[in-house]
Amino acid sequence: MDYDVILSKLESLGRCISRIEEKRPDSSSLLLQDYDLQDIISLNLERAVQTSVDIASYLIADMNSKAPTTMGESFMVMAESGIISLELGNKLSKAVGFRNISVHAYRKIDWDILYTIIKKNLNDFRDFAEAVMTYIEK
Repeated sequence: MDYDVILSKLESLGRCISRIEEKRPDSSSLLLQDYDLQDIISLNLERAVQTSVDIASYLIADMNSKAPTTMGESFMVMAESGIISLELGNKLSKAVGFRNISVHAYRKIDWDILYTIIKKNLNDFRDFAEAVMTYIEK
């Protein structure tokens, strides 16, 4: 396994999360009113999800695990392999659902839900990164 690839992707994930935090408004109503913030935040959240999927796919390809059939399933395979917890696997699988809505049906985004995600769930990505680091350092 090429650890530099994983480390580079983890760095990219960290930048996405930092960018979201830097631009996160104080309320969902402010997010609803500001199209630039919507773009910055939704794009970086999409990237965070996609980068996490990329990391999961890279690690799974190096293991003797079943290949996931969906992006969300990638996190469940990681949970079954003991790299992340089942709880985190479920949370990240749900994040893929947001990514799919954002990428494929931009107008259907519920900005209140998105605000809740960026206010309460960004640590899921940090927990994922920490679990990946623990796994690759073994």
